[in-house]
Amino acid sequence: MQQFFKFVFASCLGSALGLLLLSFLGFSMLAGLAGSAAEAEKVTLKPNSVLELKFEQPIPDKTNNLPMDPFALEQKDVLGLTDMVKMIRKAKEDPDIKGIYINATYVLAGKASSSALREALLDFKSSGKFIVTYANYYTQNAYYIASVADSILLNPVGAVDFRGLSSTITYYKGMLDKLDVEMKVFYAGKFKSATEPYRFDKMSPENRLQVREYLVALNDIMMRDIAAARNIPEADLRRIADNFDGRGSDLAKQARLVDRLAYEDEAFELMKQRIGLSEKEKLNRISIEDYFSSKGPGTDFSVKDKIAVVYAEGTILDGAEGEEGDVYDGKYVKILRQIRKDDKIKAIVLRVNSPGGSVLASENIYREIQLCKDAGKKVVVSMGDVAASGGYYIACIADSIFAQPNTITGSIGVFGTIPMLDKTMKNKLGITHDTVLTGKHSAFGTPFIQFSPEEDRMIQERVERTYEDFLAKVANGRHLTRDQVHEIAQGRVWAGNKAKAIGLVDEIGGLDRAIASAAKLAGIEKYRTTDYPRTAKGLERFLEKLDKTRKDDDAIQSIIVRRELGDMYPIYKSMRDITRTRGIQARLPYEVMIF
Repeated sequence: MQQFFKFVFASCLGSALGLLLLSFLGFSMLAGLAGSAAEAEKVTLKPNSVLELKFEQPIPDKTNNLPMDPFALEQKDVLGLTDMVKMIRKAKEDPDIKGIYINATYVLAGKASSSALREALLDFKSSGKFIVTYANYYTQNAYYIASVADSILLNPVGAVDFRGLSSTITYYKGMLDKLDVEMKVFYAGKFKSATEPYRFDKMSPENRLQVREYLVALNDIMMRDIAAARNIPEADLRRIADNFDGRGSDLAKQARLVDRLAYEDEAFELMKQRIGLSEKEKLNRISIEDYFSSKGPGTDFSVKDKIAVVYAEGTILDGAEGEEGDVYDGKYVKILRQIRKDDKIKAIVLRVNSPGGSVLASENIYREIQLCKDAGKKVVVSMGDVAASGGYYIACIADSIFAQPNTITGSIGVFGTIPMLDKTMKNKLGITHDTVLTGKHSAFGTPFIQFSPEEDRMIQERVERTYEDFLAKVANGRHLTRDQVHEIAQGRVWAGNKAKAIGLVDEIGGLDRAIASAAKLAGIEKYRTTDYPRTAKGLERFLEKLDKTRKDDDAIQSIIVRRELGDMYPIYKSMRDITRTRGIQARLPYEVMIF
């Protein structure tokens, strides 16, 4: 027996030592990875440097607030628009930065974000420093930003995709008919066209009217800005777009869309000449991500009063937590509740960049914003590329609303869709359904049992009640009557300037102006900003994923699908969000794809 206990003790001790050794090796490995990641972030800025912008990632409003691979421990920050603008402004005053180099074929940002970047670049130029751009091929959005440059260089066999804006909508009615799928559609607002892809095979007259109106407004802004930057009369620029004169490099140069046909090494030589470097001296280029790592904006923690900047970007969804870059009501209610109870936070700036989503989730966030106001917090909204439907729902209660001229907003309307699959199952698969009811509506909501006319009316009545509640909230927040709101609502979408003219927006301006307004309303002069939600990166994100349960499977799945689908991922995500969200929707009429 004594020998038995010796063996047992020895086995236990060996197992314990083995676990300790594995733990030590694991932590050593993680520490090494963390150290290497930290080492990679240390960047030394040299004199006579050029700040390089490549725009290789989608540009969120807040840094890292988008789905990121949790296993890429050394992944750099994906700079958000706010930090990108801050770093361009810092570079303007930095004696070590002599100019900016933009090398971008694509800029994955909306029109309002692109305008904000462009304004920051124009401000940078006012210091007398240069901006040089080069690309093998300029897409339209990339060219819009590149047009601010002193010198625009294009590859000799490249092109400039400059032809004016268009908007394309995909319709599924024909496919659904072939599959015998009947979509039960309920909506309020004649312009609420989110359900049209399931009902029609082309745009309704109302939708064509609203799309044309805001698309023309956005196109006018683009033409005006490029004409001013390139010193080309606007009428001539429109003719250049109509003729598609950027389709060849020689034509693009002849039309003055670019200054020079060259290769990238010649762009480097041009910048060396502008700085005054000799032929043998090296051109020091520092990416804006590395510049942020080395000289990111610091925080003066001695300042007690704070303004909370809450970034609500992405689809508004039900749930406590999920993929970064979406607005889950449980997560945002918790954030706003924390802000409400913080006496040092005197005001809130809600940065909205959302097409909307779940009415229930929007209502929960709206309620918490109201409680923040009741607690004495001033609330100002800053609209990004899109602040529509549910995005406007959570914005309308603010003390003041700021938007960019090319922000897309409004879409005050609601809808619900339910696919009926009984004919599909019977005609395509030979599967039928039968049921036993204990009440008149016991099978209500089942996609395999047709709704009765009474049940159709019940759903439509609920949609209309929700719409009336939406109108009442906007009327209360914007100090209008119900009928005044209904006149400009009905699901209609507006560009920022027009939204201001009809009373949906108070001022035209970006996030900085919204923050200054919040400070003024709160009566504070010295303050610091604190950003929400918190976003992790690298090792921290990896450890968070290890610590959580299967609810993170969706985030990992999204990363894999994003890699496979690339630019088509937003369409997939939009369809996925609609199918996952339960209840009535307050969502933008369709996935906005402006080319």
